[in-house]
Amino acid sequence: MRSLGEAFDPRHNSIGFLRWAMAFMVIFSHAGPIAGIFGGVDIGAQWGAETSLGGVAVTGFFFLSGMLITRSMVRSRSPFRYLWHRVARIYPAWFLILVVTAFLLAPLAWHHSQGTFQGFLSFPDNSPWDYVANNFTLVLNQWAIAGTGGSTHAVQVGYNTWNGSAWTLMYEFACYLGILALGIIGALRARIVGALVAGGILLLSTFQALHIGDLGSTIQTFSNPQVLQLAAPFAFGTLVQLYIEKVPFDDRLGIAMLVIAALCWWRGGWFLFGQYAFAYGLIWFGTRVKALSRWDRHADLSYGIYIAGWPVMFLAAEYGLPERAGAFVYLLVVIVAVHVYAYLSYMLIEKPALDLKNWMPRWLARIRGVDPVAPSGGGAGFLVRARFVPLVLLLIVTTVLVVIGVVR
Repeated sequence: MRSLGEAFDPRHNSIGFLRWAMAFMVIFSHAGPIAGIFGGVDIGAQWGAETSLGGVAVTGFFFLSGMLITRSMVRSRSPFRYLWHRVARIYPAWFLILVVTAFLLAPLAWHHSQGTFQGFLSFPDNSPWDYVANNFTLVLNQWAIAGTGGSTHAVQVGYNTWNGSAWTLMYEFACYLGILALGIIGALRARIVGALVAGGILLLSTFQALHIGDLGSTIQTFSNPQVLQLAAPFAFGTLVQLYIEKVPFDDRLGIAMLVIAALCWWRGGWFLFGQYAFAYGLIWFGTRVKALSRWDRHADLSYGIYIAGWPVMFLAAEYGLPERAGAFVYLLVVIVAVHVYAYLSYMLIEKPALDLKNWMPRWLARIRGVDPVAPSGGGAGFLVRARFVPLVLLLIVTTVLVVIGVVR
């Protein structure tokens, strides 16, 4: 039997497709509470599943991140370079959706309910200026914007937020920082130490699932059960990566794990067994199915779809699209809209930011006594450099909005 380490090809796998598919699992799941379809609840709540379809997808995201981010840290030239890669991947697209939500989508919702744009920018509580300033760090301190979206099913059932999917991002980045800390102290190269840390998180997650002890009273961080629910699949991904050459890779095992995951989601035991079975089935599929390996060769849309899905659905629900056109048309419009948004986000913002991952400007190279490194993408002409203009403008606009939000 081959090992996962032998079978997994980091450049030829279907992880891009899986991320795209899981982003839509989140969207379809959230369409229930936002638009009042699927019984008005997340898919899974209808039969009392321990987690929603979106929660299953988030488990997959965190597991894959745990594997790939651990791999990135181990192979990184320096802790600073690793951290720069993570910042370049997650923050620019986040800044974009904050600005678009606060100053394009929310004003449209305001106009729909008020019949005018007047008064939106000067709204005293939860203003759009505050929305950017309060949330730019990834820690969500403001959910609503100027009272918009009041007619949606989401607000009526208690989800008064313009981006109910984005709460996971701060936990994701916290996991990145955890891997950074383990890498700095050498716990990933001395993998037994890293494995003990990951195993400890899995053990605590098991205690939480079995309601053994009161973790929240001992460690304040664990008073929020979502911490371990997200940290556990990430830690499992770290563990799999650390011992990837010892993890068996077998088609029968992969299929069996997916069946077990489905049963645990349906009948119970997700946080005990199901999420780990799903994680193995996921990496088995991503490794085994090579036909989808070029899915994201032109653009990786998964992140843009994930963070734009809720705002787009929220706006469409404010305009009454689910009631006027039905669930099918509503979801079709959302699917098209988020694809267009994600493509523009990737080409204008995310791809230029990723092209700077290994960049080293001349002044920094002189200080370090090494050769400068040009941005990826090649060339030095005006048109090549112009691709960074939207990214630079976004960073300037975001900075200005944060300053305004802080001082007003």
